[in-house]
Amino acid sequence: MSTEAIKEIVVKAPPTKVFPYLIDPDLMVQWLGSEVSLDPVKGGEFRVVCGGNPGLGEFLEIVTNEKVVFTFGWNVPGHPIPAGSTEVEISLTPTGDDTIVRLTHRGLPDDAITDHLAGWGFYLSRLEVVMNGIDPGPDSMPSHD
Repeated sequence: MSTEAIKEIVVKAPPTKVFPYLIDPDLMVQWLGSEVSLDPVKGGEFRVVCGGNPGLGEFLEIVTNEKVVFTFGWNVPGHPIPAGSTEVEISLTPTGDDTIVRLTHRGLPDDAITDHLAGWGFYLSRLEVVMNGIDPGPDSMPSHD
């Protein structure tokens, strides 16, 4: 059985300021992971190392200043969530001068929801810090097997 994990934050920036942090590897690495390689076009590679774990997928949809959708999984032999096996959608909704950032991770096994909610919560809080003009420091998410 699979389900989805949903996390939402509000950042003090318009979608036009937030969106580049979803598609530019030099900006994304400020909040997500310790290494990022992106080819932000449909079918392009999405590669990130989070907590020492290599994640891999591909971009499915990119709507400028509105959303990105990519497949995701762990690029580790035998992992129960293999590379590209799930789908992540990050949508940006303006609210006054701010943006609601909603992350939906679909296709996760039931027993992986809690860990992924915690992980995405950790990384989205780093995005919020970055959007406030503060460097959150290097990725300190503990690795997990």
